Amino acid sequence: MEKIFTDKAPAAIGPYSQAIKSGSFIFTSGQIPLIPATGELCQGTIEEQTHQVCKNLSEVLKAAGSSMDKVVKTTCFLKNISDFAAFNKVYEEYFLSKPARSCFEVAALPKGALLEVEVTAEC
Repeated sequence: MEKIFTDKAPAAIGPYSQAIKSGSFIFTSGQIPLIPATGELCQGTIEEQTHQVCKNLSEVLKAAGSSMDKVVKTTCFLKNISDFAAFNKVYEEYFLSKPARSCFEVAALPKGALLEVEVTAEC
């Protein structure tokens, strides 16, 4: 296993790695909409926060030698399932290959984020 780290995505806010490369796959930790330079939450709408999460995931995958086009599975956590349509509109801009996906409403997310997304991708 290889730990993945890039300063172009937020540092982990707990005892975990941004991602782990194992065999021919990369497993990212969940990304919330933190701004890499400051570590602060991106304030704004579900759309703005989704863009930030996808940018963060893209940078982590790039550091691991992969890309958004190689994502095979996503797991998405939304604070409000009523944001589903707005979330999907931004999500589809980044996940053009339409990977398998699960999406859940959750009671709360770290730092008050509106969403969190984790991915599994090929190397």
